[in-house]
Amino acid sequence: MRFRIGLMNDMSMGALNDVASAQNTDGHAPEAKAPIVSATHNVETVLWVKHWTDQYFSFGITRPASFRFRSGEFVMIGLPGEAKEDGTQGKPILRAYSIASPSYAEELEFFSIKVADGPLTSRLQKIQPGDQILMAKKPVGTLVLDALLPGKRLFLLGTGTGLAPWLSVARDPDVYDAFEKVIVAHCVREVRDLAYREMFEHDLPNDELFGELAREQLAYLPTVTREPFTRQGRITDLIESGRLFADAGLSQIKFDPAEDRIMLCGSMAMIKDVAHMLEAQGMKEGSNSEPGDFVLERAFVG
Repeated sequence: MRFRIGLMNDMSMGALNDVASAQNTDGHAPEAKAPIVSATHNVETVLWVKHWTDQYFSFGITRPASFRFRSGEFVMIGLPGEAKEDGTQGKPILRAYSIASPSYAEELEFFSIKVADGPLTSRLQKIQPGDQILMAKKPVGTLVLDALLPGKRLFLLGTGTGLAPWLSVARDPDVYDAFEKVIVAHCVREVRDLAYREMFEHDLPNDELFGELAREQLAYLPTVTREPFTRQGRITDLIESGRLFADAGLSQIKFDPAEDRIMLCGSMAMIKDVAHMLEAQGMKEGSNSEPGDFVLERAFVG
């Protein structure tokens, strides 16, 4: 089953607002930038930008007709190197970014952190609709269904921008054919950092095409660590206390190696701690060549 979810939500409205704000105060469009040329990468156009907070932003770009990916994969994206004093161009700066849009989407979506002095994000956070960026021609990654053994429940555990691949996986109908229950746990420091919360809590359950799947099979569990919230604590705390399972409507108090499959993305500490918990229960890490009980993205954690 394949279809495009028709969501006219705050993401699309944010895009419209950003297009409007891209004009100068005198009402004229900003001066056009020189086009990017690359023989080794795709050159794509920014369609919209949404700044969630001073720490996080999302953006969408055009998708090449030949670009295919599995929900959960990542791709290298970036910008050309800045001009040097001698007039030559520096080497392109690219980083691995999980694709946040599902595999059937007509555009490619990304969710990024802002780093003031980051070689890439210090510049990337300033992009506007109409700008161009570089993108590798081939996606890769292990946060995909192919790297997991069959199971009944899929847990998607992420911190910060580690939510990005789950935005792809959780919007893929094939996932709901493969699992009876899909649980998305997103851990951040402050409530305002819960990007995409409205999408999970309102847009998906009420979508004309996707709504029934989301209402019956998807559980979204946002959690905050540094201020009062309905759910507080790190993901490891929720696992150890059993609240992760109770809040998802499950009767179990820990992972079941026979029926549960887990994907991990986010902070290195969370990934290593949870992976250790899973291995202690006899669960094995999977890969594209040898599916297992849980997966993590080695490209992000080293």
